[in-house]
Amino acid sequence: MNNKITAAGVRFTVLSRLLHWSMAAMVIAQLFIGVTMVASLSYYPLLLAIHRPLGTAILAFAVVRLVNRSMHRPPPFLSTMSPIERRVAVWSEYLLYALLLAQPLIGWAMLSAARYPIVLYGAIHLPDISPHNIAVYAILRLCHTFLAYMLLLTFTAHMCAILFHTFVLRDRIIDRMALWPAKRAMPAQSRTKS
Repeated sequence: MNNKITAAGVRFTVLSRLLHWSMAAMVIAQLFIGVTMVASLSYYPLLLAIHRPLGTAILAFAVVRLVNRSMHRPPPFLSTMSPIERRVAVWSEYLLYALLLAQPLIGWAMLSAARYPIVLYGAIHLPDISPHNIAVYAILRLCHTFLAYMLLLTFTAHMCAILFHTFVLRDRIIDRMALWPAKRAMPAQSRTKS
């Protein structure tokens, strides 16, 4: 009897997977928007109008994901992961959650300090969460930029780890979070016959 844990047998809940891929799409879009905002002044007003509500959506989704995570235990790690890899995976996940919560909150506080309204839709605005102060705005802007780089690095490291497991180790770790049906592992006998 094979006691090894494979990706095909252990998956995150459907809600967890939907939240994961929705957030991944939003974070990728936000990172591209942020880079383009800095590089292209002509599109700045349009991109800023997208950047603010998208940041609010990321914050809301991060909170929902934390609540969902507290209600559902993640599946066990794969047997292909060493104890060190497991520790790194756990701590990098904590870092991602912290960044996904802190980055939009700092952006919100930064805009509040500069008295820039955060328009969600039409006349619906978020309230200010920091005092109007240009020095506070400058500090928060530096923090927002630093955390953006941290988020990019952490997100990239996460993607590289998944790609390594998927294409080098071929342990099908991506099946744990995939929205598509997981392929069944071939029995050991049929693998040896082919």
